[in-house]
Amino acid sequence: MAATSPLYNQLKDAEPFFLLAGPNVIESEEHILRMAKHIKHIATKVGLPLVFKSSFDKANRTSSKSFRGPGMAEGLKILEKVKLAYDLPIVTDVHEAYQCEEVGKVADIIQIPAFLYLLVAAAQTGKIINIKKGQFCAPSVMENSAEKVRLAGNPNVMVCERGTMFGYNDLIVDPRNFEWMREANCPVVADITHALQQPAGKKLEGGGVASGGLRELIPCIARTAVAVGVDGIFMEVHDDPLSAPVDGPTQWPLRHLEELLEELIAIARVTKGKQRFQIDLTPYRD
Repeated sequence: MAATSPLYNQLKDAEPFFLLAGPNVIESEEHILRMAKHIKHIATKVGLPLVFKSSFDKANRTSSKSFRGPGMAEGLKILEKVKLAYDLPIVTDVHEAYQCEEVGKVADIIQIPAFLYLLVAAAQTGKIINIKKGQFCAPSVMENSAEKVRLAGNPNVMVCERGTMFGYNDLIVDPRNFEWMREANCPVVADITHALQQPAGKKLEGGGVASGGLRELIPCIARTAVAVGVDGIFMEVHDDPLSAPVDGPTQWPLRHLEELLEELIAIARVTKGKQRFQIDLTPYRD
């Protein structure tokens, strides 16, 4: 098996946690460069390692009328410009096995959005693989998913909790999953924005549907995650969420990013969540 990458080691050892953040989808080159500049400034100011995130294609949309992004070729060119202009590592997702090789030439982290058949192809790029737990999966599934990446020769793997389907058009976050997913023996990431989606829960004018969401609860899920002791926070951030073409209801406003991160850092510094509690079951005696 290959050695772990320097970036992987940096993220794994980050204190109190690392940050994967950026707009949901690439809207334009100008917008992505502007967002990268602002988010890097904030992350540097509060002292968090940052990996910039955006998607070139939102392939998993329920409506054909939904905005998809610029596509892989143009999207990777834009992400490469971000990488060079601001000296930032990049995380983006893939939806087909054939995309992995090209994406791996630009991205430092390849994200698997619950499409587990992509794991081997993604692993073979040698890049860090961030595996999102399927909304339908138990946390125990992630142990085998991480091992599948390692067996393909890539030790650079992390797992991500993003909520579980609870009835129609709703997700819940079970904090126990943050603990149980540690059995995968790799960094655990909390996706604090997608976890509050209400999939296909909003009707569009002129037909079609889009994801709704509960933006006001993002701080609640984030506080819980860092108190439990996750290794990383994944969040989508936008300078104008009400105008975002995709997942606007669950993108966190850029104007409040620094304030929220400062609070999360304060919580993370006082919690012992990363340490397993040693429970003594011997009889208590005065």
